[in-house]
Amino acid sequence: MSLLLAMLSFSFVMSISPGPVNMVILSSGASYGVRQTFPFVSGATLGFTLLLLCIGLGLYEVVQLFPDFLRYLALAGAAFIIYLGYLIASSAPKLSIEKQKRPTFIQGFLLQWLNPKAWMACMSGVSLFSAPEGYQPFLSFLLLYFLVCYASLFSWSLLGDRAAQLLNSEARLRLFNRLMGGLLILTACFLLYVQFSASA
Repeated sequence: MSLLLAMLSFSFVMSISPGPVNMVILSSGASYGVRQTFPFVSGATLGFTLLLLCIGLGLYEVVQLFPDFLRYLALAGAAFIIYLGYLIASSAPKLSIEKQKRPTFIQGFLLQWLNPKAWMACMSGVSLFSAPEGYQPFLSFLLLYFLVCYASLFSWSLLGDRAAQLLNSEARLRLFNRLMGGLLILTACFLLYVQFSASA
């Protein structure tokens, strides 16, 4: 029971805490509503779960053999996060914005695989909740994380949708989009700084 609570606590804290994925969901929820944000939420949840599964089934050892991999991942991830930040910051302050500028399922999926925070969460979780005698603890952790992640990311879309009530003018929505896009770009820069300063 205590192991299950530890898994639940770890999953909740890592899923609900602010990060690139949550910022995109918050902004999308405010701009497009919960329904239009759901594909991105689904893509991010499934992308993270698949990443966690791959790391748990052996990718963890591969990453440890090639430490420079995380540095290259940080570069690719930062570039993708900056791109999403630009899309958000430059989006028109209207709910009728073109469909292609809305965060998509594929973008949610890819963002998790290019997000250094997601890799660190997966590697930490695998090291904490794997057992040498079998995969049962890890598979329980995987299932629990999937459910908690989905609920947590969905709650960020609800928060964004509620925030839209305060953003009842084009000027406010434009300011919000620029703020969220700018924060996303700053987050990418911070992730790069942490990754390269740690390996310097």
